Amino acid sequence: MNEIVNGAMSFTSMGIMLTLVVVGLFVWFFINRASVKATQQVCLLEALLEEQKRQNALLRKIAESSSVTDKAHSETKDFTRLVPER
Repeated sequence: MNEIVNGAMSFTSMGIMLTLVVVGLFVWFFINRASVKATQQVCLLEALLEEQKRQNALLRKIAESSSVTDKAHSETKDFTRLVPER
């Protein structure tokens, strides 16, 4: 009788170990998948940041060139030119 109980206990312990291994692999799969997605999102955000930096630099260049031409136009359009001379 003891031999049957000992044999059943070894099958039970093997079944528990196999179940734990399968659950562990299942959990590892989803954690690894989430990590890969997070890494991809970080890469996309870094690319977006670089694009925004380039756009800001271009916008600054445009604004500076626009302000230079605006100053030239404002010097020619002086307030005294609007008042008729007597």
